[in-house]
Amino acid sequence: MFKTKIAPSILSCNFLILEKEIKAVESAGADLIHIDVMDGHFVPNITIGPLFVEHIKRITSLPLDVHLMIENPSAFVDDFVKAGADIITIHIETDKHILRTLDVIKTSGKKAGITLNPATPLNSIKYAIKEADLLLIMSVNPGFGGQSYIDAMDEKIVEAKKMIMETGNVIDLEVDGGIKATNVKKTVDSGANIVVMGTEIFHSGNYAQKIKEVREILGE
Repeated sequence: MFKTKIAPSILSCNFLILEKEIKAVESAGADLIHIDVMDGHFVPNITIGPLFVEHIKRITSLPLDVHLMIENPSAFVDDFVKAGADIITIHIETDKHILRTLDVIKTSGKKAGITLNPATPLNSIKYAIKEADLLLIMSVNPGFGGQSYIDAMDEKIVEAKKMIMETGNVIDLEVDGGIKATNVKKTVDSGANIVVMGTEIFHSGNYAQKIKEVREILGE
């Protein structure tokens, strides 16, 4: 049976007990650990870098889904590969030579993803999508956790799924931003097979119960 992958975003966790938080969502049934890397330029926030990812790699067996919300991402790909990222996703808005960067990531043995901000049209990745392992649709304007889902992204997710199907390739469709138990089903029904959930999980008080609730809503 098809199973949606749930990727808790550590942007919303308690960093003072990071190891405990990661182990808790791992035991609760998470499929990936989503790591947002922000530089304070492309998005109005600063978070973590490769050294942090390296330490996270040591404390979990879950794949690390590293989302680079940074300027000039190609200059840092090698650092995140060495740090232990399993998936490296870059924004189409920040990379002028995205095909080359995707190739570098895949040649390094990692999965390569393309990310689009809410207002960025899907047509911008028309000639690059075939080279990606994953497409990440932002359903909020990136930079901060806890934002509300932008409803207009429903249509974009449907169109993104069609674009993926037309390639004939196996490409994951991930959605990140404002996903709750109350709207996760429409996101998955629209075509997503990976959902990033931050505050919905880490502010729930019971990670296993929340993930179980999401699975039940999805009929999984």
